[in-house]
Amino acid sequence: MSSAPRVEIDLQEFWRDPYPMLARLRAEAPIAYVPELGSTLLTRHDDIMICEKQIDIFSSDQPAGLMTRLMGHNMMRKDGAAHMAERKVILPAMSPKTVTQIWTAAFQAHADRILAGLAAAGRADLCRDLALPLSGECLKELTGLANITYQEMDAWSQAMIDGIANYVGDPEVERRCDAATASIDRAIDEMVPVVERHPNASLLSVMLASGMKRDSVRANVKLAISGGQNEPRDAIAGTIWALLAHPRQLALLREGKVPWLQAFEEYARWISPIGMSPRRIARPWRFKGIDFAPEDRVFFMFGSANRDESVFEHADRFDVTRDTAKSVAFGAGPHFCAGAWASRAMVAEVALPSAFARLEGLRLDETQPIRFGGWAFRGLLGLPAAWEAGRG
Repeated sequence: MSSAPRVEIDLQEFWRDPYPMLARLRAEAPIAYVPELGSTLLTRHDDIMICEKQIDIFSSDQPAGLMTRLMGHNMMRKDGAAHMAERKVILPAMSPKTVTQIWTAAFQAHADRILAGLAAAGRADLCRDLALPLSGECLKELTGLANITYQEMDAWSQAMIDGIANYVGDPEVERRCDAATASIDRAIDEMVPVVERHPNASLLSVMLASGMKRDSVRANVKLAISGGQNEPRDAIAGTIWALLAHPRQLALLREGKVPWLQAFEEYARWISPIGMSPRRIARPWRFKGIDFAPEDRVFFMFGSANRDESVFEHADRFDVTRDTAKSVAFGAGPHFCAGAWASRAMVAEVALPSAFARLEGLRLDETQPIRFGGWAFRGLLGLPAAWEAGRG
């Protein structure tokens, strides 16, 4: 392990709310070895920005890592030319042009249908009844897995993100992850002949058309599901909650003074849906007085970087007027999220404006508590809300 100061944490409390401990680490031990996670955490924004780009030292290629072992060797766990080759293959499915010309309209159709079904009810859990199905239906379009339900998409995604964050080695969590990846493999096998006969813009179709090896196709579809479901799902629900909890800021959006995209970007900074990215030390290295040895595991704590007081004034506040240019909510460097444009379209162009337009008088149901969970992946555990029934 690295020579970083050893800092013990309460894992249950860290899952419930990581931000107090992350603030303490930034102040007292910005590079710290946490034995409960078996990893060295980098918590300051500028340190992460420097190290993220040094792929020859802080390597994403982790043959023994949880993601590679449980989901296959996808492009997120490759560096340099190998990473860029696969990133180039998927670009036609995820580019800003494709998002604008194809996916945004498809996303809007799903949002309109889901919101039409919700409008008459007058109340719902918007995590369960809006964010989850919308994210799942949109991801079915993006991946090309039209043969599954949005419920399956969400369950498989959750099982995989639980699996790849299972640093305590819970066998039941690993079993659920294995079951999910086996189900995804079966769904891919069913759709391969369909998209080969009828090519489309989906990830599955463009990867098969490129001649990519089937194992890599499987691994990259799983990668898209693992992050592509939970991140927009949690961002949709979370941003709605944040705006309802901060009515003056919501008013800025309703009046057209701040774009919906800015609200999404600020929420993703403030409550980072993807709060951590792991790396493997590839060769001996010394940084900021800390010695790293080959095979050390390092966590880039994006959620901490996005609350770094030296970068963001009043970093613990939700402020839609904030300049979020230095946010690392979508990662940084060569592994910047390839699905960022699709996520922005789904959340900021479709979900947020549609929900506030169609659900008249949308407000929080204050009779029920709001709870968050997670640190590697973080989101609302429910969003009870109410509105004027039948007016959507």
